[in-house]
Amino acid sequence: MSMQTATATAAPGWAPVSAMRLFLRRLGVVLAAGGLVALAGFWLTPYAPGGADFLNRLSPPGRAHWFGTDQLGRDIATRILYGGLWSLGLAFIVVTVGAVFGTLVGLVASRGGRVLDYALMRTTDSFFAFPELIAAVTVAGLFGPGTFNLMLALILVSWMKFARLVRSLSLSLAQRDFITQAQLNGLPEWRILWHHYLPNIAPGVLVLWTNSWSRTILAISGLSFLGFGVQPPNAEWGAMLLDGKAHMQTAPHIMIFPGLAVLSAVLAINLVGDRLRDLLAEQHQP
Repeated sequence: MSMQTATATAAPGWAPVSAMRLFLRRLGVVLAAGGLVALAGFWLTPYAPGGADFLNRLSPPGRAHWFGTDQLGRDIATRILYGGLWSLGLAFIVVTVGAVFGTLVGLVASRGGRVLDYALMRTTDSFFAFPELIAAVTVAGLFGPGTFNLMLALILVSWMKFARLVRSLSLSLAQRDFITQAQLNGLPEWRILWHHYLPNIAPGVLVLWTNSWSRTILAISGLSFLGFGVQPPNAEWGAMLLDGKAHMQTAPHIMIFPGLAVLSAVLAINLVGDRLRDLLAEQHQP
C-alpha cells in the first residue's frame, strides 16, 4: 500500500486541525491587537511601575491617577499594566512547559509498552493524589519564595493532566485504520508520531492548555498573595493584592483594581477556550 493511500485514509483524523488553524488565526489577530494596545500603554503612561511619590500616597482614582495610588504613591494603573507581564507571562511559560513535558510523557506511556506505561501512569497518579494548589504551596515552601521557585512548583504540578489526556487520545488513535496502514508501510515511529499522532492530539491539548492557563494565573496570584511568588518591588497582580491588604478598609481601590485585572484575564482566557471547544465540536458534527 502506498504512502498516498495511508495519507488519504488519515484525512478524517485531521479534520479537527482545520478548526484549530481557523481559531489560531483569529486568536493571533486578537493577541496582536492586545499586544499593540499594551505597548501603547507602556509608551503613554508617564509613571514608572516602581516610582514612589509619598506626597500622593493612597490617592483615590482621579484624573492624574486613573486607578489611584498605593501606600507608596505608585500609580496602580501602571503597575497593573506591567504586572500583566508577570502574571500572564509566567502563567504562559508554566503551562507551555507543563504541556510539552506532559505530552511527551503521554506519548511515551502509550507507545512504550505495558511496563513503561504502568510505571509512568502510577507516577502520574501519585501527583494527582494531592490538590494542585496545596502541592504547589508545599513545593514553593520547601524551595523558598521567589519567581523561579514559583514556576518550578507550578510546573511540577501541571504536567499530569496533559500526560493523562495525551495517553488517552494516543491509545484511541492507535486503533485507527490510518495508523495501522502507516505501520504496515514501514514508516519509522518518529514519523508516525509527528505526522499522525501530534496533529490529531493537538486540538485537545490546546483546549486543555487554554483552561490551564487561566487556572495558572489564579495559582500565581494566589501564591504571590501568600508571599511565595513574585517578590516586591516587582508589580505582579497577586503581590499587589498582598500590598493592599493592610489598607483594604481605608483605601480599597488598592485591592479592587488588581483583583479586577485577575478576574478579567481569567474570564477572557476561559471564553477563548470555550470558543475553541465549540469550534472543534462543530467540526466533528456530521
